[in-house]
Amino acid sequence: MDTSRRRVLQLLGLSAAALSAPPVLDALAAGPPAAEPKIGTAKEALTAKQWAMVIDTRQFKKEDDVLPLIEACHKIHNVPKIDFKRWEIKWIWSTHFEHAFTGTTSTRFISEEIAHRPFLVLCNHCENPPCVRACPTKATFKRPSDGIVMMDFHRCIGCRFCMAACPFGARSFNYRDPRPFVKETNQLFPTRMKGVVEKCNFCNERLAEGKLPACVEASAGKLKFGDLFDEKSEVRELIKTNFTIRRKVNLGTEPAVYYIV
Repeated sequence: MDTSRRRVLQLLGLSAAALSAPPVLDALAAGPPAAEPKIGTAKEALTAKQWAMVIDTRQFKKEDDVLPLIEACHKIHNVPKIDFKRWEIKWIWSTHFEHAFTGTTSTRFISEEIAHRPFLVLCNHCENPPCVRACPTKATFKRPSDGIVMMDFHRCIGCRFCMAACPFGARSFNYRDPRPFVKETNQLFPTRMKGVVEKCNFCNERLAEGKLPACVEASAGKLKFGDLFDEKSEVRELIKTNFTIRRKVNLGTEPAVYYIV
């Protein structure tokens, strides 16, 4: 078929298509298409100048009291369950008072009840975090909008300088691929790879959806979360009306996790 004949057939095809289409004026007269019904709308993101957590340790009497909170956090963040102690990955866990508050206050004659009480520990999201200064790639950074100390897993080169700088032991290193040790993967949160450091992120992905951190939600009021710099916030009210302590305050990092004892 020569070029001119092919061109004629193309024009005829376009003409037929135009004739079969509804007139433009008719379409305009009909108005815009009806909007699809909305199934649901996301909540407005939660914001703060400096997020902080208050843990009422009086509400935790035994280890079983804190396990649901730990499980809630680890499940949604794809934290692997590895039994070998050296390879263990932890975002939030429990320990005894004497280990949580070394160098903070005397534990010599502490009450028996407090000595055996489980204390939840996690990244303190310090106002002055040494881990941020130690990271050479800026994989660890403090978010200026709300004070959360973040981890960019893709930028982490596994040097572990941040782990050496953190005085709270709040970071874990993946000595091996963690994915085979995740029982049920949450597809909404990224998994990590071998050679990457990870830690608690104050559930920043949930805050963006208007939700509280998973551990707070699972605590039934035993953990409170709010803006430390808001005088009217619940965390400020709890700090004002209760005796609270923080971990290793003598180091000047200004931890944002407070404990009612």
